[in-house]
Amino acid sequence: MLAYRIHAFGGPEVFRPESVDVPEPSGSDVLIRVLTAGVNPVDAKTRAGTYPMIGDKDLPYILGRDVAGIVEQVGDLALPWKAGDEVIAFVGQGHGAFAEYVIVDAKAITRRPESVDWVHAGAIPLAALTAWQGLFDHGTLESGQRVLIHGASGGVGLFAIQFAKQVGADVFATASGEGVDLLREMGADHAIDYTSEKFEDVATDIDLVLDLVGGETQQRSWDVIKPGGVLVSTLGEPSQEEAAKRDIRAMRFLAEPDGQQLATICTLIDEGDLIVKVVRTYPFDAAPDALAAVEEGHARGKVVIEVAMQ
Repeated sequence: MLAYRIHAFGGPEVFRPESVDVPEPSGSDVLIRVLTAGVNPVDAKTRAGTYPMIGDKDLPYILGRDVAGIVEQVGDLALPWKAGDEVIAFVGQGHGAFAEYVIVDAKAITRRPESVDWVHAGAIPLAALTAWQGLFDHGTLESGQRVLIHGASGGVGLFAIQFAKQVGADVFATASGEGVDLLREMGADHAIDYTSEKFEDVATDIDLVLDLVGGETQQRSWDVIKPGGVLVSTLGEPSQEEAAKRDIRAMRFLAEPDGQQLATICTLIDEGDLIVKVVRTYPFDAAPDALAAVEEGHARGKVVIEVAMQ
């Protein structure tokens, strides 16, 4: 099969296509023929060697965390999946989906939403699960609470806005330029253009900050969280000393594959309660361009690679 993988960490030059063996499923493995694959910032970080979960021991390594495709073959413990099933999954830390075939654990998979095409299906898994787990598993968001989402015009942030509104939260969200209009379109109660106003002047007494930016933005967020609140980040580890001083619970987390949560999310999509925003698609032979587009940042939704036709 054709796959994009890296033999060393570095810049765009290390990310290249090559012919590799199709993996053989065993046990709870499911072999999926990849139709589309979402592109995420973690893919660029992995290529550069700045993602801590992937190291020298994992090389050569196939990138790609999201997959939408058709089950080709299953291991003997991979029930209930069978050849021909149309599925999506967050691949996890194994070899990824920028390839014609990928192995995924059966528990990470769910049936693709019937109401969206393959491109939008490939945009769902990692971003949606990151938003869901950040808000609910780690942030314990509840109805009536106030949540501030930083970097909300990207793939994770757009899902997070919608999930938070569905549980009855008061949603503050940051972006820049045209991204602010998109925040409002997705349901944010308070859309903040961080280039023209300080979020501290708008967002106060916040119960939960979902930090998708890190750095200075994370540091400034301490002052808007009320005692007993929560700071959840997908990037830098928050200071536990600062959290204790302010009576705030704070953590960095990595999203985990979860087929059951993904099934719940797909139900929301099919019921018309969740919009999947794709900003651009690329053919498989332009995968490096897709990765470069995500690495540049400021994407207003998801970038998706079309690996194959159904």
